[in-house]
Amino acid sequence: MHTEKRDFNQEATAWDEHPARVRLASDIVEAIKGQGILRPEMEVLDFGCGTGLVSLGLQPLVGSLTGVDSSQGMLAVLKAKIDRLGLANVRTQYCDLDQGDRLAGRYDLVISSMTLHHVKEVGPLLASLHAVLTPGGSLCLADLDSEEGQFHDNPAGVFHSGFDRRLLLQALGAAGFVEGRAATAAAIEKPGRDGAIRCFTVFLMTARKP
Repeated sequence: MHTEKRDFNQEATAWDEHPARVRLASDIVEAIKGQGILRPEMEVLDFGCGTGLVSLGLQPLVGSLTGVDSSQGMLAVLKAKIDRLGLANVRTQYCDLDQGDRLAGRYDLVISSMTLHHVKEVGPLLASLHAVLTPGGSLCLADLDSEEGQFHDNPAGVFHSGFDRRLLLQALGAAGFVEGRAATAAAIEKPGRDGAIRCFTVFLMTARKP
């Protein structure tokens, strides 16, 4: 477990310059679209939105979208995109659960992409996401399958080397979600931290609030 905090503010301005990162976000967007749950009137929360690569891929298909992150730098990049594109249905919100902030609002869909492995205690987060969903609302989580700690070149702030799908589905059930299921959303071939080429898989896990 790595307790050192990663400085996403410093990384924010160059975040979108990595083609593999942009491609992964696109794959996750397509996987979410494939669930058949997007509706033009729905309100969406993207928890850990970063620079909005997934948020803005979904934006044309939903009513409104709130991008939440604990990095002011990431939110600034997303806000600049919103302003440049003239998007009236996307807003940003700073929220650091580690500092005692709480999620607010009510949403028809909550998404979170490649954020969960940076969260120390997953159970309380899932409970928080469940709390802001409307009854019948959906959750979409995209993250790494279990790996050997080779995915991140910089392990600072990484609390989980991916997730066992079965155990995470159990955690969703414990948080009050139903109809949990998972499928592979993307595969990333890249050198691990040791330099050896590996294929890392990313799942999309979906569930519903009763």
